[in-house]
Amino acid sequence: MPRRFGPYGGAFVPETLVPALSELEREWRAARRDPTFRAELRRLSRTLAGRPTPLYFARRLTERARGAQIWLKREDLVHGGAHKFNNALGQGLLAKRMGKPRLIAETGAGQHGVATAMIGAALGLETEVYMGEVDMERQRPNVLRMELLGAKVRPVTSGQRTLKDAINAALRDWISSVRTTHYLLGSAVGPHPFPSIVAEFQSVIGREIAVQSRAAFGRLPDLAVACVGGGSNAIGTFHPLRRTEVEFLGVEAGGARLRGAGAASLSHGRPGILHGAYSYVLQDREGQISETESISAGLDYAGVGPEHAWLKDSGRARYIAVHDDDALRAFHWLARDEGILPALEPAHALFAAVAEARRRPPHQRIVVTLSGRGDKDLEVVGRAARR
Repeated sequence: MPRRFGPYGGAFVPETLVPALSELEREWRAARRDPTFRAELRRLSRTLAGRPTPLYFARRLTERARGAQIWLKREDLVHGGAHKFNNALGQGLLAKRMGKPRLIAETGAGQHGVATAMIGAALGLETEVYMGEVDMERQRPNVLRMELLGAKVRPVTSGQRTLKDAINAALRDWISSVRTTHYLLGSAVGPHPFPSIVAEFQSVIGREIAVQSRAAFGRLPDLAVACVGGGSNAIGTFHPLRRTEVEFLGVEAGGARLRGAGAASLSHGRPGILHGAYSYVLQDREGQISETESISAGLDYAGVGPEHAWLKDSGRARYIAVHDDDALRAFHWLARDEGILPALEPAHALFAAVAEARRRPPHQRIVVTLSGRGDKDLEVVGRAARR
């Protein structure tokens, strides 16, 4: 029975993919019990990924907020510049275990594509990455990085030519090549077991936050904040802490102000099926997937992982939307206050964290998962400044 999070999740896929998903779940469960697999994952996490990443007190950003302390979980320092490598490493080792010589992936902001290209090169696996033409244009540095790492970047010209369409293209490829190919899905979305696999490999974020916050200030944080597109960095933050008293705040992309729902499926969507799972989806009255819009390519997605849908309905987590101009404002705050260029995706979470800090007393602690660095977004930020 496909795993569900309350009513959400499942595996709504063509029959041809059922054996591949069953094999993946079988191998994943076996790998979790295999000391050799776990030891290799720990070794490469340390020596290749660069874990653990530090927990950093953002002193000047805290002074800006004049309230609760703001701490940053520095996932921007992972190999490749984003949290995406945590999951790419784990799934790459699973592909080797299954004897699959080829990796395919989808990417929006390009960070997951880069992470997949990196692990493909390190493990000697052929790698192809599907990316919408719109995203290729706004994330050109990451396209070049993928190509330099030996991956083939496949432009997607259908639909909106963004992340949703890249996932569609990757799924079509997988249907026709399941015997030799592992689909290295990058976010906590899609059919079971992908949401659970991604959550497990990304949970290193929340586990490290628990250890590091106790060492830094003697207890767990009061609030954990993370941006949410498909939701991988946020579920990696929230999942290991879900049985604690830590509050969770997920921050979606609100898009341009006064221009609709942006890409905020939890804030403005309703339950439906997208890419093989039942979750919150932006859709019209007839159930057709709505167009999305965000300055951040990595959050520009019409759905969200099913565990986030359950966290929302259960009241365990709050979710809000932050607009493009506010994310840009937070991008500049962190650059000028702390000397750190954040990706535009976590800039949404930074803006929300500063707003929360202003409402809270100085003894409280807020941890923001800084899911990626901003090199890839410099052209986008520059164009926005010239408008």
